[in-house]
Amino acid sequence: MLYKHHQQKLLRWIALFLIGTFLQFLFYIPTPVLSQNSNSCSNITTPLTSEEQTYARAAWQYFVKNYQPATGFTNSTGGYPSGTLWDMGNYLMALNAARWLNLTDQADFDSRLNKFLTTLNSLKLFEDALPNKVYNAATAKMVDYGNNPLEQGIGWSALDVGRILAAFDVIRTCHPQYNDWLKGIVAKWQVARSLKDGQLFGATVLPDKKTLLVQEGRLGYEEYGARGYQLWGFSAPKAIALEPFKLVEINGVQIPVDSRDFQSTNANNYVVSESYILDGIEFGLQGELADFAARVLDVQKRRFDTTGQLTAVTEDNIDQAPYFLYNTVYANGANWATITDANQPYPQFRSISTKAAFGWRYLFPDNAYAQKVFDAVKDLRSPDDSGYYAGIYEESKQPNKALTGNTNGLILEILYYKARGNHPLIASTSASVSSGKPSENASGVTPSNQPNSTGNPSENASGATPANQPNSTGNPSENASGATPANQPNSTVKTPIATPADTSKPTEVTVAPIPAVDSPQPSSNLKLDRSLTPVERRYAEAAWRYFQANYHAKSGLIDDRSDFKGATLWGLGDYLAALHAAGSLDTITPKEFDQRTRHLLAALTKLPLFAGELPSRSYDTRTLQPVDYGGNPVPEGNGWSALDLGRMLAALYNLKSCHPEYTAAVDKIVLDWSYLRVVREGILSSATVTKEQDGRYLTRVNPETRLGYEEYAARAFQLWGFNLDRSAVGGEYQTTSVEGLKVPIQRHRTDTNSKNQYTVSNPFVLYALEFGLDRQMRSLFEPIFQAQAERYRRTGIFTASATTLIDRKPYTVHSTITGQGKSWVALGDDGKPLPKERLVSTAVAFAYNSLLPENKYSQQLLQGTTDLYNPLVGFYEGFYETTGKTAVGFTSSTNSMILQSLLYNVTNRQPLIRPITTMNSLWWQTVTKGDSGRGLPNSATQQTKLTSDSSGSYWVSNSENTQLVTGTK
Repeated sequence: MLYKHHQQKLLRWIALFLIGTFLQFLFYIPTPVLSQNSNSCSNITTPLTSEEQTYARAAWQYFVKNYQPATGFTNSTGGYPSGTLWDMGNYLMALNAARWLNLTDQADFDSRLNKFLTTLNSLKLFEDALPNKVYNAATAKMVDYGNNPLEQGIGWSALDVGRILAAFDVIRTCHPQYNDWLKGIVAKWQVARSLKDGQLFGATVLPDKKTLLVQEGRLGYEEYGARGYQLWGFSAPKAIALEPFKLVEINGVQIPVDSRDFQSTNANNYVVSESYILDGIEFGLQGELADFAARVLDVQKRRFDTTGQLTAVTEDNIDQAPYFLYNTVYANGANWATITDANQPYPQFRSISTKAAFGWRYLFPDNAYAQKVFDAVKDLRSPDDSGYYAGIYEESKQPNKALTGNTNGLILEILYYKARGNHPLIASTSASVSSGKPSENASGVTPSNQPNSTGNPSENASGATPANQPNSTGNPSENASGATPANQPNSTVKTPIATPADTSKPTEVTVAPIPAVDSPQPSSNLKLDRSLTPVERRYAEAAWRYFQANYHAKSGLIDDRSDFKGATLWGLGDYLAALHAAGSLDTITPKEFDQRTRHLLAALTKLPLFAGELPSRSYDTRTLQPVDYGGNPVPEGNGWSALDLGRMLAALYNLKSCHPEYTAAVDKIVLDWSYLRVVREGILSSATVTKEQDGRYLTRVNPETRLGYEEYAARAFQLWGFNLDRSAVGGEYQTTSVEGLKVPIQRHRTDTNSKNQYTVSNPFVLYALEFGLDRQMRSLFEPIFQAQAERYRRTGIFTASATTLIDRKPYTVHSTITGQGKSWVALGDDGKPLPKERLVSTAVAFAYNSLLPENKYSQQLLQGTTDLYNPLVGFYEGFYETTGKTAVGFTSSTNSMILQSLLYNVTNRQPLIRPITTMNSLWWQTVTKGDSGRGLPNSATQQTKLTSDSSGSYWVSNSENTQLVTGTK
């Protein structure tokens, strides 16, 4: 019995031990630890001079005086108990430097770090995932930037997370006894939530309290933040890559600038000193970054050489409103801009930054200019021993007396870097460095300090007009020469040779909407099968933002693309389709739908017609005057596009069908046009204008041959009674083998020598959404989709091949299924291959998912693109296949197709174009009267009809005598 009693007791002790061990792991409670000094961090190879020791002591005093004993945190600015995760990272770096520079002893170091980590580990996290953007440093409560307590918080910053992760790595390297504690903190955080598709994503809270993930980082800081993540095993390859960037010439120096600017992304692309300084002292400047840093320093020297003004620019707090500014080399199109985060200029407060001057002095110790600007600030200390001031105002020459942890923490880091013999704080093998080539940007949009210049970033390199190529807007009109941005001193970007546009401020035309129509209906006869889900509604609202941001309130028009004040008839058709979708989905009110619709219809009546027949290829959205695709005025016009006309006719027909109250206004517009030359012998033709050597302008009319686009436009013309049996889908098509599937490459025809250049998805998915998939179109559509799905299955590369726009050369990219005899080639408008520019189209991804919701690949494709939007300006064009980086560019076509896809989802997947049942409108009355001299149809009968079978509903030609796709290459 005694033995059994001891045995049971032993078993109970073992059980209690195991339970305790389990609970220890389940509820990790960190315990204070003591650092060990036996590592290379303590190796001071280049001791500080007596002057440098004075600098270090002064900087450390900031943290002594701004320490919060209850939390272990420090104030981000002097006397103000607030701090971000970036500020906390600054403090850890400063604390580490202070220890090895003997500014504090081991006991004080351990006491401070233990308190800091204890509080950090117990912080309330935003959505229980990651630290809030800012906390009250005295209470550790979540607050907003005004230090007001908030229960929900305001989101997280991925860049700030990257900053503190880099600091954590330094601490665990120099003080290994804290490694487990730090690992426990990182494990508690849901770091992966701030990563998506290889990029860094912050979180922000919208006014309706919903959380929105937003891509964070621009060239310099994006790469720095990503390296912090990488130190802890979190990969962000797209963020660590340098692309997309361009080189902008400033004071004779080619400066690397992130291509994603404020106008297109609502985020600043500023160039400042600090990101390069941080990279240099922590990771060691390597590869392209070393060259970039040298350029950023050199351009500041050249500004001094030119103006006599010492220059050391970076972001800084200031001691007066607005309290925080970005002093930049370049930002959002302007040189030497001083701006707020909202891009508001404050040039009067540009300053020489203390931390920037310290950084350049020790990163480039032999640089005479770095020494000169350092000498101006090295003694800029607070007289009450509270640390270093932030800088000196250029204009007033007075000190910027803001005291911050950022300035003083960076000074300590820099001096510790010097004491280590200019050896980076983080081992060079810990994080990779990406190199990249600049995007040869010719943005065509004049820098922001010259807002009245026009230019098109889509011109082809030659400045010539290639025949039968989709235009710069991404719509199937022909391309033409573009405009060179107006010259701006010290800020030029290389542009293709082209004729400069008139940069004088255009006179904006005010167009009065047509009179109010009788009994406007909010959604007319269109019935929704269900409501949008909350996620779908968010996407619809995001897509509609494009049409809010690019609306011309005077003319009533919408820009085809956000960076160019111009529109084609295709783009305006996109807008009208988007209006219909947004109104039907209740994304906009009936009042806004009516006002915008009447305004657009009025504007269409004011557009000058080419040769008095048809709308020209493109117009200035402010003046309504014809322009070429570069924005250059062409008073006579530059021809017409049958494809663009088809897009508009489809949208106008659907407006009449779903909102018959606008019928009279629509018929008046289309009866102003002459169709004598656009519809000939059953085919569609477009007109181009060429200039002869003797100066004469000649108009030439040629059949349309662009695969998919021709078929789409022909079906639209058929709605209005035109006989286009030779352009409508059907007949014999040539195919080629792509991924083992017979993909169409062109229609077999004898009426023209013109050849289709490539096959992309855009026209086929638009056709399917609006007209459904008849037997002939389905035989084209399916292999096009299946080839893309098969490529993904074979390679793992997401594929949504389409014509898309980007904000840099070559501006228009045709990511083809097949082009010029090759599979999966990306082509520019000039037909040249672009091996690194293939894009995954956001619009096409949405459309395929709507059309094929049960298909596994279409589901995966949508998941990769759904959050590619800017909440202020709409959805981006897509992302690059090779890097996964977002392709910056905003267009009416992409955002319109997304709205149409969402509408298709909630209408039981019926064709979006609905039939008109009454044939007594002015259009049909005029057709019935016979010859009007305008080339109207011969009979008052639609040449297409909506029908249904087991495969679904679709529009089909009345004379269904066409054949299935046949033939091979």
